[in-house]
This record gives sequence, C-alpha cells and structure tokens, in this order.
Amino acid sequence: MTDELKQDFESGMVKHLLFKSKLRSYLYGSGISQGPIRDPHQCNFGHWIRDRALGPYKHLPESHELDRLHIQVHEEANRLMDLHKQGRTDAALAGLPTIDRLAEHITQLLQTMEQKLRTGH
Repeated sequence: MTDELKQDFESGMVKHLLFKSKLRSYLYGSGISQGPIRDPHQCNFGHWIRDRALGPYKHLPESHELDRLHIQVHEEANRLMDLHKQGRTDAALAGLPTIDRLAEHITQLLQTMEQKLRTGH
C-alpha cells in the first residue's frame, strides 16, 4: 500500500507542477493550449483531485481545501492570462509569486494528506 500511495501522490504532484509550467510557458509567449490552464476541470491535476482527493481520500479535511485552492489557482491564472492577452506581460509575470504561494500551499496539503494516510490519522 505504501508504494501505491507514494506513486499516487507523486502523480498528483507532477500534475500540479506541470500546470505551473504550462502557465509560465503561456505567460512567456508559448502558444500552449489555454483550456487546461484556464479551466480547473480540464486540467490534469483537477482530474486527479476529482478522482483521488475527492474519491478515496475525501474523508480527509485537506482534500476539500485542496479542491478549493486548486480552483483559486485557476482563478489567479485566468487573471494573469487576461493581463498577458491585454499586452500587459510585465503585470502578468509580476503575479507569478502569488501562484507560487498558492502552489506551495497545495504541495503542503498533498504532503499532509499522504502522511495522514500513511500513519492512519
């Protein structure tokens, strides 16, 4: 079970980090698809949250906080993408530290959830 749990949460973490990478790529001018960045339900991490965090792990209070923060990250990403679209690239890039703070909180929640599941608390 522990290896499975580790892989499951590593998968969630990779999906979360990939989202951040896609957002950065977009803001730096890459022609990346906007849908998964703008819509929390299209993003791979959103799928992980729905299938895992709000599935077998939904009994953990952190799972609902994770979902809430994930949606908040997408709201902020949309704001930054809109600034970029308006030609305000500097303002959009200046918003990345906010994304990083939210993302760090998501990382901490994932670690807490995995630890609780490991220890049975």
